[in-house]
Parts: sequence; C-alpha cells; structure tokens
Amino acid sequence: MREIACDESGYEGEKLIGSTTRYFAHASVLVPDPRAILTELRDRVRSPATQYKANHLLREKHRATLVWFLGENGPVHGRGHVFLLDKAAFVRDVFAEHIGLPFPGEQRANDLLRVKSPPTEPGKPHDRVARFRAWLAEDPVGRSVLDPLVPAIVAAVKHWGPVDIAHDRQTQLPPRRIEILRERCPLQGIRFLDATGHPEIQIADILAGTVRAITEAGDPALRRLLPPYLAA
Repeated sequence: MREIACDESGYEGEKLIGSTTRYFAHASVLVPDPRAILTELRDRVRSPATQYKANHLLREKHRATLVWFLGENGPVHGRGHVFLLDKAAFVRDVFAEHIGLPFPGEQRANDLLRVKSPPTEPGKPHDRVARFRAWLAEDPVGRSVLDPLVPAIVAAVKHWGPVDIAHDRQTQLPPRRIEILRERCPLQGIRFLDATGHPEIQIADILAGTVRAITEAGDPALRRLLPPYLAA
C-alpha cells in the first residue's frame, strides 16, 4: 500500500475568520527519496535550521530555489497535491448550506457554525440556528462542518487513491474523526510523525506553505507554477 506524507499551512481549526491567513492549504506528497530532496534544499538554501519550512524558500534571495522546487523539473512536480481553501468563502458556503438564512457577516457566521462558540448576540437564536447547534452538540467531533482538515484529507485520498497517510502530529484528528474520514474516502490508515525526523513531512509542509503564501501574495510569475498542484 502506498503512503502519502501530509502537512498543512494556515490552519487554526474551526477559527476561519479573524486569523492571520486568508487561505488554508493542505499538501500531500509521494516522493521516492525525500531525504535527497531535503539535502538538495540544504545545499541551495544553506540554512543551519534543523527543520526546513516554507519561509526559507519564500525569501527573495532564494527565489530561484523556490522556482526550482515548484517548477516542472523540480522534485515535487507530478508528485504533490494541494487542497487550497479560501476561508471566508468557505464560511459563506457552509452557512448557506446548513443554516439557509440571510448571511449575518463572516465573524458571526463563523461563531454560529462552531459548536464551542456561544451565540454572538444575547437572546433566543433563530430556530434554524438553534436546531443546527443542537445537532452539532450531539457529536461535535464527527459533525464539525467548519474544520477544513476533514475535506482536505478526503481530497488528498481521492486524488491518490486508496492510501495510507503519514501526517505531521495533529491533535484535531482523534479516533472519531479518523473513523469519519474512512467513511468518506478510501483512507487505509494514518500515523503521526514528527516533522523534524521525517523529511517527507517537511517537504509536504514546504509545499503547503509556499502554495498558500504565493496565492496570498499574488505574484503572477510564481502563481503560474501552482496549477499542477491544485485540486479542482
């Protein structure tokens, strides 16, 4: 069974509005020799850091290395997949699907859709909101509609086919949520690894972070490198 390595960037659980990033990115990679890729990055970047991350490649002085990493002759071209999500648009879509009321603004919608958040206005909420929040409360882990990690992993598994996953350590993937994922996609198994000792996780982290940052910055030359990685 094949095993893909995964990591994310711009992730704050169900807090999608008011965070420091506009986009959430989740990358999955299937590379034959991740240690050799990391060695090449070290030779090019020359940073003494024990763990390489996207910000090493995003510095202007390492732009050529970033272009190499993402380019068609680079180590992850054809071997990487990224689920990229606009957080505000996602909140609007989820609110329309599950609540079906006039949109109350991004922050209030985010709060109403989070089971851990109290309603942001005093008094009795609309019946639809009350029913939805009661439904969430019955199984807050399994029924979370806002956590982008769930659709991201589903997208990754559907892209690669039945696979195992090696993921950076993640507290938001307890057994109940993994059970839900297996119901939605052909996920075979999942194990959690420390990125410092596993270069494949570092490569997934770099891919997620660079794709997210390039999308947010809007550099046209760099954005042209992204389509081969992006989910529809």
